[in-house]
Amino acid sequence: MKAILLALAGLLAVCLPASATQCHVNPVTIPKEWVTMHRNCRMSVRQQIQMEVTASLQYLAMGAHFSKDVVNRPGFAKMFFDAASEEREHAMKLIEYLLMRGELTTDVTTLLQVRAPERKTWEGGVEALEHALLMESAVTKSIRNVIKACEDDSEFNDYHLVDYLTGDFLEEQYKGQRDIAGKASTLKKLLDRHGALGEFIFDKKLIGIDI
Repeated sequence: MKAILLALAGLLAVCLPASATQCHVNPVTIPKEWVTMHRNCRMSVRQQIQMEVTASLQYLAMGAHFSKDVVNRPGFAKMFFDAASEEREHAMKLIEYLLMRGELTTDVTTLLQVRAPERKTWEGGVEALEHALLMESAVTKSIRNVIKACEDDSEFNDYHLVDYLTGDFLEEQYKGQRDIAGKASTLKKLLDRHGALGEFIFDKKLIGIDI
């Protein structure tokens, strides 16, 4: 906050002497040697951001589906809405990373030009969980491709970004995939033993209600 106030004070010092109603600050030029990301690496990160946003929208569609009065599975709805927030957070982290590295100075809006969710309905919880698992597997594969693009450059191995993606993103992806696979397995067993009641019980467990 202190830094922001100092910057504002400096801007006012430039503007006020010139005019009380008009402010003009000449564009500045600073060295660009610190901006070191290469094109293939940068473009792969941008594509990953779009993929994370697309996954977020798909999870929103899944949460909305299970929230319908004719479906009424609040546990599944919450799980998928939470997943949508998580994917959006991943996209934000990558945007912040590019900004830290001196990227995204122009043409930021293209990152949000993503395709609509590919599916809008699911027969039941198992089908939705299996769809989620396939989607997470695709996201994980994409992250690995980003890592490959950023460490295989013959001129510049982007160690920092590779370490960031490997340590933060991949571990979370692998844990998430295991969690979804476990949920799908448990639900299939409940359905096999209890039929439709099994999904009802599983849904309640997702929001912490014991039956």
